[in-house]
Amino acid sequence: MATTVEAPMVGKILKVEKQVGESVEEDEVVLVMEAMKMEIPIVAPVSGVLKELKVSVGQAVEAEQELAVIE
Repeated sequence: MATTVEAPMVGKILKVEKQVGESVEEDEVVLVMEAMKMEIPIVAPVSGVLKELKVSVGQAVEAEQELAVIE
């Protein structure tokens, strides 16, 4: 079953910490975004394999936008 990783607020993607195909543990940082001049780590809500990244570095994102898929 696939689980999506969503942006908690409007911001911009600063770093991609995990690549497609890599294993991730629950609460492990997948992406880092900038919002309100702060770096916000985006963590995996579940353990699994990163199946899809839907954003890239420098991309602006909206609140609740899908950023990645973990299976």
